[in-house]
Amino acid sequence: MYRPVATAPTQGGIATESAEYVVELNQVPRWSDAEHKSSLEYDNEDSSFPNSYFPDPLTSTSEAEGGGNGMVSRFPVNHEINSKIYLWRGNPWNLEVDAVVNSTNENLDEAHSSPGLHAAAGPGLAEECATLGGCRTGMAKVTNAYDLPARRVIHTVGPKYAVKYHTAAENALSHCYRSCLELLIENGLQSIAMGCIYTEAKNYPREPAAHVAIRTVRRFLEKQKDKITAVVFCTTTANDTEIYKRLLPLYFPRDKHEEEVAMSKLPADVGDENGETIIDERKIRIKPLPKKTVPKPPKAPVDLPVSDVGLIRRNSSYLDSYLDPAFMSLIKDPDQRRKEQWEKTAQAQSGWNCAKLLGFGDLGGPPLSAAEEYSLHSRYLSKANSLNLSEIAEMKIVYRGGVDSEGRPILVVVGAHFLLRCLDLERFVFYVVKEFEPVIQKPYTIVYFHSAASLQIQPDLGWMRRLQQILGRKHQRNLHAIYVLHPTFGLKAAVFALQLFVDNVVWKKVVYVDRLMQLFRYVPREQLTIPDFVFQHDLEVNGGKGLMVDPRTKYVYHRP
Repeated sequence: MYRPVATAPTQGGIATESAEYVVELNQVPRWSDAEHKSSLEYDNEDSSFPNSYFPDPLTSTSEAEGGGNGMVSRFPVNHEINSKIYLWRGNPWNLEVDAVVNSTNENLDEAHSSPGLHAAAGPGLAEECATLGGCRTGMAKVTNAYDLPARRVIHTVGPKYAVKYHTAAENALSHCYRSCLELLIENGLQSIAMGCIYTEAKNYPREPAAHVAIRTVRRFLEKQKDKITAVVFCTTTANDTEIYKRLLPLYFPRDKHEEEVAMSKLPADVGDENGETIIDERKIRIKPLPKKTVPKPPKAPVDLPVSDVGLIRRNSSYLDSYLDPAFMSLIKDPDQRRKEQWEKTAQAQSGWNCAKLLGFGDLGGPPLSAAEEYSLHSRYLSKANSLNLSEIAEMKIVYRGGVDSEGRPILVVVGAHFLLRCLDLERFVFYVVKEFEPVIQKPYTIVYFHSAASLQIQPDLGWMRRLQQILGRKHQRNLHAIYVLHPTFGLKAAVFALQLFVDNVVWKKVVYVDRLMQLFRYVPREQLTIPDFVFQHDLEVNGGKGLMVDPRTKYVYHRP
């Protein structure tokens, strides 16, 4: 079926597959030898808007241009590792390498394997897969390659993706790539061709998955570079090819310039030394045991009146050896705790509530400690998980989007859908807590459509302050930005009041966006589900200047 050729067809600088030919590894260009171009820029963006036209206000110019202000790169230039990386446009089983990777399911079925692999390998591959007893998600198993030009086929099972279990899916996908590389070394093999293990059927977003794949391979090669000669990333679509061409310089920079630019482009979380995501709250913390006092030798018994025996036992010093000081320091007198809470409340109520006089609502009340915020959030989350909030979900006030240009998940808020007259605010809070919980575990972004929202009655800032307390400090810490589309003067005044009276850190992250084309610089248009009236509002407000988006066809054109 296969026969070698002298040269492999190429397209756009990336080698392409040909179904009838065997392509040798030396015919595929190395990543380090590929043409240097602006891979770190977004090639699929509108060419009429240069990247500098809408700079990210949350990233300083000096940081983007000056190499991260002296920060140490997490993925420095390594020419030895770069020489082992290849990018190939085509099916991996057309390559003459030691092993190719097959993305399959737990049963290793032919129907759920990489399309075309079994047909190219012959019936023997399916027969051997049937004897393996299946494979668990994140693991890998190896078979012979039969009619393929490769020596072995490594089968692995990618995870199903759900936003709620984003971290688990990310780590399982990372384990898939690492298991394949470990099997390669265990079987004495040195070169491997890897397709996209994440599949459309399992709903894994393409770009976040590519981040996981590339950084896992980079971390593995840092430890095992002497045992592997080649890793070929294989793509079968133009979209995947462009994603890899754009992300490879982040993790495999070819020169100091790419390394410096990558420092400002890399996601906030690039995993641990193996490329896996680590959640700080789940780390096991081991502290040394507190020093215990040496018990004093017991004194000779003294005859005491019966009335004094209980007092001596209660004050006996030998109890010190059995009480852990670290545990005792966590105990606080409940009466003292209540007294402190009353004093905070009385102090807040007796003060001059400037925000209430200005009509922004009651922003008084004592600030909550970290423990109080955690307890409040836990109670609301537990209650939210036990409720059926489908009527709130149908209103489409808050829903999840894709990812922004840096790979952070997006939460979308539509102000015009917030119908205060027919909305139970308490149930809405439960719904917000439930929707936000799986997203706020890592850095994330909020997109708020204020289009036509000024026609609806909005809640006061006192309610916003309470909602922020319920969401907790994790929400405040991991929030990257709030992009507000079509802001009004009243909204800007409200945000200024929130900065002044509620939280200067969170509300300083608000970025005002006047038109849709500007928003698309931060969030790719295909990552957002946008209501039609937002397009219509954008056309009415910005119809006389620059580019417009047709609300019916979503076509972008210049206004004559």
